[in-house]
Amino acid sequence: MGSGFDSIKTGLEEAIDHAKGGKTHARIYRPEPVDVMALRRRLGMTQEQFAARFGVSVATLRHWERGDRVPHGPALVLLNLIDREPQAVMRALG
Repeated sequence: MGSGFDSIKTGLEEAIDHAKGGKTHARIYRPEPVDVMALRRRLGMTQEQFAARFGVSVATLRHWERGDRVPHGPALVLLNLIDREPQAVMRALG
């Protein structure tokens, strides 16, 4: 079989091993929690400005700030990037 098959096979074997609690060679990135309100205030933005600048709804931002919801997945990754390098994220977003 070709190298494509080998790559898929290896990925599946790693996934199965990981699901069984085994040690894999894959590195899993787990973003740190972010205090969204503190981040927004540090940037000197209103909720409306922050939401518009970074592409989230104001309602979602309010839920995060109140603690009703917790950001996860790509949103949490983006918030970590904003927290560490806000100017770079703003440049990248245009």
